[in-house]
Amino acid sequence: MQSKAILLSLLIAYAEARFGQEQEPISAISAVTSGGGPGVAATLAGGAISTLLGAANPCAKLQAADEIIAKLGTGADAVAAAIGLVAAEQNFNPFATDIPSICGDPTLPATEVLRGVVPLVDPAVTNSATENANSAKSKTAPFNAKGLSVAQVMVNNGFTSLKAVDLSGATVDVKAGAAAGANAGTNTGANAGAGAAADAAVTTAAAAAAKTAVAAADCPPATVFVTVTMGAAAAADTAAANAGNNNANNNGNAATGNGGAQASAGGFDFGTCTPTMKFVGGLGNRPATEFTFQAIDPVVALGQQEALNPNIITNRICDQLTNVCNAGASGKAACLDAKAQILALGTRDASTAAKWNSLLGF
Repeated sequence: MQSKAILLSLLIAYAEARFGQEQEPISAISAVTSGGGPGVAATLAGGAISTLLGAANPCAKLQAADEIIAKLGTGADAVAAAIGLVAAEQNFNPFATDIPSICGDPTLPATEVLRGVVPLVDPAVTNSATENANSAKSKTAPFNAKGLSVAQVMVNNGFTSLKAVDLSGATVDVKAGAAAGANAGTNTGANAGAGAAADAAVTTAAAAAAKTAVAAADCPPATVFVTVTMGAAAAADTAAANAGNNNANNNGNAATGNGGAQASAGGFDFGTCTPTMKFVGGLGNRPATEFTFQAIDPVVALGQQEALNPNIITNRICDQLTNVCNAGASGKAACLDAKAQILALGTRDASTAAKWNSLLGF
């Protein structure tokens, strides 16, 4: 009986110690002074505590982080507090379960500056070291989260010891390597088109002509060309397979930042670069709570330090479009116009970067 009492007291002490650590972001929320009326920060901090309880739905924590930005604004301290909540470890009892519950809703968090941040997990969880390293990294360099839930982002980056749930608490299936919604839609359309073309090639009366055309298209550029003879169905299948592989390679490159220029919704010609800007903490060995501006495209950012003044970065982006990106006249003009608007705006927070990106069609 005494041994049971000792074990129970140890379990309670462990849970209390872990929950003490998990409440660290609460003080940061209550300390926000850059926005919100009197008492708002304290109220939000008090409400956020319940989202860190073991029985809380993990999606509620992300909603609370969105609410911080919505009610306290996009000042550096508010953004840092919201990021801290997203990254916070939710209370976890390793004696009751061996995996944490993580939000599987791809729409949360809804605030762009919070996307791609992943949470800490209890050290008792399998492969926790990988996830906790990812969490620390994501606070200053968020992972790709386009169309993905926090749970999916974690799985895609090597941590699978989790249970994904939605807002209702129902289990959500997440699989390693799942593509973002936008990429999935693009692939579906492209692959469907390739499949339709393959079917048409198989059923056409000019099978011999189709066979020759597909074989020639599959040959890599070289000094000597080799003619390959195959059946029309095999040629069509090969063409469809190659198209699928190319789509997969393009998406893989885009996900890792190597995909080159992204298409602008405004139709501007930015050449080989994507002229977007970010506002994140911890750049250039600064504290994680000190937020600065920087170009997202590594080619554009090369040789330029992060800056507290967004106008330094907008000027750099426009210069690089001309100097190294081979941008067209429409892209250069759009950049100069956006630079003037940001200068006139005069803000220096997350909304500034968001405004810049939207002006350029991103």
